[in-house]
Amino acid sequence: MIKKLRAKLILASMFSLALVLLIILGGVNLMSYQNVVSDADSVLTVLASNNGAFPRPQGGLRGEGSAAPGAPEGGKPFLTGPGMSPETPYESRYFWVLLGENGQVIQTQTDQIVAVDEADADAYAATVWASGRTSGFLEDYRYLVSQEADGTRIIFLDCHRSLSSFRITLMASAALSLLGLGAVLVLLLLLSRRIVRPMAESYEKQKRFITDAGHELKTPLTIISADTDLAEMECGENQWLADIRRQAQRLTGLTNDLVYLSRLEEAQPRMQCIEFPISDVVEEMAQSFAAPARNQNQDFALRIQPMLAYTGDEKAIRQLVSILMDNALKYTPSGGWISLQLEKQGRALVLTVSNSTTQALNQESVAHLFDRFYRVDPSRSSHTGGYGLGLSIAKGIASAHKGRIRADSPDGSSLVIQVTLPLNADRRASKRERIG
Repeated sequence: MIKKLRAKLILASMFSLALVLLIILGGVNLMSYQNVVSDADSVLTVLASNNGAFPRPQGGLRGEGSAAPGAPEGGKPFLTGPGMSPETPYESRYFWVLLGENGQVIQTQTDQIVAVDEADADAYAATVWASGRTSGFLEDYRYLVSQEADGTRIIFLDCHRSLSSFRITLMASAALSLLGLGAVLVLLLLLSRRIVRPMAESYEKQKRFITDAGHELKTPLTIISADTDLAEMECGENQWLADIRRQAQRLTGLTNDLVYLSRLEEAQPRMQCIEFPISDVVEEMAQSFAAPARNQNQDFALRIQPMLAYTGDEKAIRQLVSILMDNALKYTPSGGWISLQLEKQGRALVLTVSNSTTQALNQESVAHLFDRFYRVDPSRSSHTGGYGLGLSIAKGIASAHKGRIRADSPDGSSLVIQVTLPLNADRRASKRERIG
């Protein structure tokens, strides 16, 4: 259990850190990408509003006597807004294609870029025209479709440098995040043992106490039982001696179950694993409850797939079936029903025990059925016998066989307990040492 707790601590810490890094770095990179798109769209908007050219500043561009091709005479207020500066016309590489109503090329302008010739520009424009979109990315070019009186102008802006910078930042942040996660994982592996050590020591002391107390109680309980038998031989049978014997037997059973449960919860419980016909074993154990069920006027049904074999601790599996059937028998009212089903599903055996109940069940009570000493009845009445350890032992047996056990109440008036025993773990389990 401590190993599982440690593993859960590491997984929870790594998941939390990964989620935080994803949110932070994802947000930063998303804002960076949006900034690239926003700056490109600002430039494209200016170009679209000036017939595919930058407006000429007052007095003309420095070093030039006239505006760029297509710029209106007299110009407009020079470049303002986010991502814009007086250097933007010198830094931007762009081209545009003017198309007619049917998509035919009317004019192509590639004077402001070297990497694209007129043929390439026409091909890019044809691709955008066919897509029907008005803006977006085509390779590393951000484009904008502008409707004009002369036709449709598609302007492309080279964003290679901005996108390359964004990709480098993205890859670097992802690599650093992975390195950080790896470093944290190493630290958790080194420190988590120390973190859970107090709990592990407390848990080990608890198990040791249960085992030692169980062994210490066996002797006085044996003496009490023997003295009760001697007193009965001397004085004859009476109510008080019968009560003493009954309570001594009950306490002995409780002690044995606590010790057995403690052994099942060891880190690597040793099982006496052999291959045995589980169909016959389950049917034999279940049939022993048929007569008590009929005496209580309960409908008893078995559906067992024949010829199934399983490698595990046969004694433990018998106890598992006995616990589930005994639990169903105790809590099924007169006139109710009990059902047991065993079948193979894929690479696992599924044992299902269902029964009607005397008390209404909800999801909260079902979730605690496998807790120690838990009873659905809040008054903790003992008229049904037992002491609330049966299903805890059943869970321990299933876990020791690498299986799972779960409970459900689909309608609130019936209980379904399902045990799944994987077949692929059988061979590994059979190699363990024998238990004494």
